[in-house]
Amino acid sequence: MIIGKSIVSVSVVAALATLAVQARAGGDKVAFPEGFEKGTLYATVDRYDIKQFRELYASPGVVEAVRKGQAVPSGAVLTLVQYRAKTDDKGNPIKGPDGRFVKDTLVAYTVMEKRTGWGAEYPSELRNGEWEYQAFTTDKKANPKANLTACFQCHKPHEKQDFVMSLASLSGTAPGASVAKRSGPGIVGIAEFLFGPEKSAVKVGDTITWTNADDSPHQVTVQGQTTLRTPILLKGQSTAIVFNDAGSYDYICGLHPNMKGKIEVTR
Repeated sequence: MIIGKSIVSVSVVAALATLAVQARAGGDKVAFPEGFEKGTLYATVDRYDIKQFRELYASPGVVEAVRKGQAVPSGAVLTLVQYRAKTDDKGNPIKGPDGRFVKDTLVAYTVMEKRTGWGAEYPSELRNGEWEYQAFTTDKKANPKANLTACFQCHKPHEKQDFVMSLASLSGTAPGASVAKRSGPGIVGIAEFLFGPEKSAVKVGDTITWTNADDSPHQVTVQGQTTLRTPILLKGQSTAIVFNDAGSYDYICGLHPNMKGKIEVTR
């Protein structure tokens, strides 16, 4: 898919000051989901960029509803459990017999909950439908230092999938087959939460193509005067951007901002 440079992302700057207060008030609606582990563990993720092992749980009935083609129901609670990955003496994550990270100590919980009527107080620039967010420390208490506004900002571009980045895993449509890494001029692979190569050089009018080889979804977000976001890429999917103007372009993964890349476009 060729993505034109006319795509403009949603601007959120004007609403940030108000949302910083409102998001905290909204977050207080979300209680810690005791017994979340009795729901469905619908995905696990190895985060190479921050050396974490993550588990995603859905409250009872949510997976069943979504896999029947229904919308995520009111009352749905999605819980992200973050663990440090066990590492060796060089700081590299240790993998178990299944090839996945081995979880170590608990880091935190992040929860998103959907209720009919929630979200009406937010400006349209940041409202995430009827979803609210809250972050909890390891003792299951709300984290007063959590930037809940960032949750709204991060999920806002994904309105078409009900603001749920892991919807493919929730719906059972996430690809499972392994993907071969591609290489060559104008080709960037996404694997182990890294862009490879991290720096690319092309001429004006050339195309850069990204292919996702990770189990986790990713999204290329080119930063500049106008932010350009590609569609979310599931495992095995590719996207491309034609660069018609010379310059230096920094980009990140829109879902995992620690992932960074750079493109130099010359005449």
